[in-house]
Amino acid sequence: MIFNSLAFFVFIAAFLPLYFSMKGKSRLWLCLIGSYIFYGWWDWRFLSLIVFSTCIDYFVGLQLDQTEDEAKRKRLLTISMVVNLGFLAFFKYFNFFIDSFTNMLQSWGYEGSTTSLDIILPVGISFYTFQSMSYTIDVYYRKLAVEKDFIRFATFISFFPQLVAGPIVRASDFLPQFQKERTFSWDRLTTGLGQILWGFFKKVAVADSLAPYVDQCFQEPGMFGSLHLLIGIIFYSFQIYCDFSGYSDIAIGLARVLGFDFPENFRTPYFSKNFSEFWKRWHISLSSWLQDYLYIPLGGNRNGSFGSWFFIILFYVLTVVMTGWWWLGIIGVGMGIWAYWYYNSSTARQKNLATYANLMVTMLLGGLWHGASWAFVFWGFLHGAYLVVQRLASPFWNKVLNAIKTPMFIQNTLAIAMVYFFTCLAWVYFRAPDFEVANNFIMGIASLEQFSFGAVMNKFQVVKGFLLIGLLLAVEVTDLRYEYHEVIRTQAVFRVVSFAILLWLISFFGTFGNNSFIYFQF
Repeated sequence: MIFNSLAFFVFIAAFLPLYFSMKGKSRLWLCLIGSYIFYGWWDWRFLSLIVFSTCIDYFVGLQLDQTEDEAKRKRLLTISMVVNLGFLAFFKYFNFFIDSFTNMLQSWGYEGSTTSLDIILPVGISFYTFQSMSYTIDVYYRKLAVEKDFIRFATFISFFPQLVAGPIVRASDFLPQFQKERTFSWDRLTTGLGQILWGFFKKVAVADSLAPYVDQCFQEPGMFGSLHLLIGIIFYSFQIYCDFSGYSDIAIGLARVLGFDFPENFRTPYFSKNFSEFWKRWHISLSSWLQDYLYIPLGGNRNGSFGSWFFIILFYVLTVVMTGWWWLGIIGVGMGIWAYWYYNSSTARQKNLATYANLMVTMLLGGLWHGASWAFVFWGFLHGAYLVVQRLASPFWNKVLNAIKTPMFIQNTLAIAMVYFFTCLAWVYFRAPDFEVANNFIMGIASLEQFSFGAVMNKFQVVKGFLLIGLLLAVEVTDLRYEYHEVIRTQAVFRVVSFAILLWLISFFGTFGNNSFIYFQF
């Protein structure tokens, strides 16, 4: 079931009156049953996965709470990790790993045959798997008290507003909220409804309006001129932002109406002045999850060799898959080993290498989390490289800017433009079906052929798209500077006017075709 469908509007219209007419355990049961209906509407067979994962982590948590034997605790944590990551690996990555292994053997001159299965990817498995794993890990490290009420725990895992596309809500933030009885609140209703409407505007008016132009560009980039393709990647950057942040807004707004507070998931990411800031503004719940459960355990910015060697091996695999040249992978591994030896020859350099390697591994695996494709891994590689280069170049860059006494406004503008440019470059590989299309897309822009508005096709779509993007940015910048959402929350007149305007914009510009959200595929 998707938010922009008739089925969901019927579902929520029936759910809300029942929800506020119930209390205590009966309300929890309603939330759990409603969430399973919401998820099972897509394919009821995969309900067994989420139920099984829920049961495993619930009983693992209970056992972790009852034992002090460290060896047994590690075995229990391992069971949880194997079950959760096993489901994720099989349904999402089985064919990917088999095909990649076969391609690597062929690059070495061996004949290999591929055995692929017709596996359907369960919607939202990446999100609820990470959410469930965070609970077990936190209980293991005694950062979180175990949840002994099964219905409460099952509702935490399957809560329908954020079940299939986030945000990833930590157990430490969400489970305590079930302890408090939720009552109907006009303030929560109006503020939640406002965020829901804003999310629908982003999705059906902006993202879905940009989608046809973007799809056309990536289907056959060789047919279009440079400016047409450049507009295409700009449109895609806002399509994926509005599609994903729109879902998050609807989920957060729904939760607020129901009495729950979810963390912010997007915060004007395209106004970031560096890539560290970008990842604190884009998909915040995933970024913080990767930082706390992957980057820091790898060693973070401390010494540690695992990330370094893991990166060297993964770099070789990535190089071979991208080029098919095994000898280029060997050269890359040689350079990686030399860098490892050089940096480990001093404590300071060793710490820097560990930080760079851990950043790269985190972003590579973050890219792989998004999908079973080397293009997603390369997207993660690019963002990892951006973060490493940023750390290396920042001291020199700051000295240059200070020496020429560049005004702060110009510095910030240049920084935002640079981050957005390289983010769009990475988006090409994220969106393209394969490396060939992505490379042709970039070369088409770089050629500067037909770089004129006259050569651009679908001019009406272009004008409409930039009008919607301009409106989106105007609202976000205004809210960022003046916090007008607080005025809307406290002033009834402004609230009614803003709701009416949003409804008009959605009805006038919206594309109503039950278009799925992009992140459903992840």
